[in-house]
Amino acid sequence: MKRIAVLTSGGDAPGMNAAVRAVVRTATSQGVEVVGVRRGFQGLHQGDMRILGPRDVANTIQRGGTILLTARSATWRTPEGRAKGAAHLRDLNVDGLIVIGGDGSFHGAHYLYEEHGIDVIGIPGTIDNDLYGTDHTIGYFTAVETALDAVDKLRDTAASHERIFVVEVMGRHAGHIALDVAVAGGAEEVFLPEDEKPVTDVVQVIQDSVAKGKASSIIIVAEGYPGGAMGVSQAIAEGTGLETRVSILGHIQRGGSPVSSDRILASRLGEEAVRAILEGRTDVMAGRVNGEIVFTPLHETWEKRKDVSRSLYRCAKTLSI
Repeated sequence: MKRIAVLTSGGDAPGMNAAVRAVVRTATSQGVEVVGVRRGFQGLHQGDMRILGPRDVANTIQRGGTILLTARSATWRTPEGRAKGAAHLRDLNVDGLIVIGGDGSFHGAHYLYEEHGIDVIGIPGTIDNDLYGTDHTIGYFTAVETALDAVDKLRDTAASHERIFVVEVMGRHAGHIALDVAVAGGAEEVFLPEDEKPVTDVVQVIQDSVAKGKASSIIIVAEGYPGGAMGVSQAIAEGTGLETRVSILGHIQRGGSPVSSDRILASRLGEEAVRAILEGRTDVMAGRVNGEIVFTPLHETWEKRKDVSRSLYRCAKTLSI
């Protein structure tokens, strides 16, 4: 290979820039040029690409978001859109593509390989940590720290006003952020998409907390739990009559400078992805499991389920007394 391309796709995640930097600098060290694709698959369809060198990615490892920009592309979901993107890559003599994103992005990469024979490697970049084949995804550590910082601040005001706060964190299909934040933030209860327990369970939790002398409580809810934070808050109000406040953290969890763990993970996966594609690997995701780099077929990253830690879930309940 003499030239590869890299793009970021889907929701942005802290650490994506560190991954792009690693791809560019690793490829350059191997005598391979890198084409940066702007705005993900939308940019690939439109031919919005340019050569990136080591200096183009200088001073980016600490930046949140993505310097390549990102967008969701309805056009890429069509065979015609993918064919046009493949033609743009061939016009620039690009031999392979590295995609940094989540399961939707990996679907797009997988179809590009299947339909047009272009070598692809995926790097897991999503705060949700919901991809099978890696212990953690790029951006997850930072998102947890961001959400935890907010919860710590909310606990101060909850204690001062003797109130119940229901805090919604990101995670449409996965409760990894919610669970980690619940344990680290000392929450009284956590609601996850992986365990759709009745929302009315929160009533007994609050009543038990009040009986134990707790004047305030923090309840963590993953956005993918049916009804979300508003549903949990309503159940508390109707079941106990106690005043509650809802705080939906939203997209603030995607932003900010990546913590060291995300920078290191992104750097390592970016380097390994380049080495893998130069060695002939394709249609796989580079991930890290138990400290070791592993490669998982792209289709398995969304077909196989990555569960939350059940032991950590038990821990959250045990320590909430």
